[in-house]
Amino acid sequence: MPGEGEDVPLDFTAIDFETANSSPASACSVGLVRVRGGEVVATTGWLIRPPAGHDDFQEWNVRIHGIRPEDVVGASSWVDQFDRLCAFAGADVLVAHNAGFDLNVLRRASEVTGLECPPYRSLCSLQVARKTYQLESYRLPKAAAAAGFGDFSHHDALADARACAQIVIDAARRSLAADVDSLAAALGVRVTDAPVPAHVPALERAVA
Repeated sequence: MPGEGEDVPLDFTAIDFETANSSPASACSVGLVRVRGGEVVATTGWLIRPPAGHDDFQEWNVRIHGIRPEDVVGASSWVDQFDRLCAFAGADVLVAHNAGFDLNVLRRASEVTGLECPPYRSLCSLQVARKTYQLESYRLPKAAAAAGFGDFSHHDALADARACAQIVIDAARRSLAADVDSLAAALGVRVTDAPVPAHVPALERAVA
């Protein structure tokens, strides 16, 4: 195992979605952060035009993330951006704060647009934070600050993904975990497996 202060051979992709409304299929923004060897090596993010029937922007959501219908008029649709998202994530474990939400967005937006979602494994940085820090609140800004990543634009998808990545990087260094699975085992949390689909053209795209 790595010693104190050494780089952690930790590979994953952190992901964060913002949604237009309460439908998990209403993705309107995504942020992605690639981590290799415990270091951020690539970041990207973009606006998404939510799928038809899930594209109503509710006032509550707009207040949270500031994205309005006019902002996504020229954005790629879920279908148009899907291969780009999968290519960035590759075969990585996806890490997100309250990962159930973000993985559900990924699966539901794919489902309503007729796409096969790769069977990504996932790790929840909220669960990691609860096992790593003693805090009054484990909301992303508080947990990220404990990990040494503060003063970011919360509910900006890319900023949130970067904060989420830092929580897992810091937790792995603290627990001397060599990879995502070792971190989960050390903290007593799960790396969640997704059901394997009957055919996997989307997975083949993701790892190409």
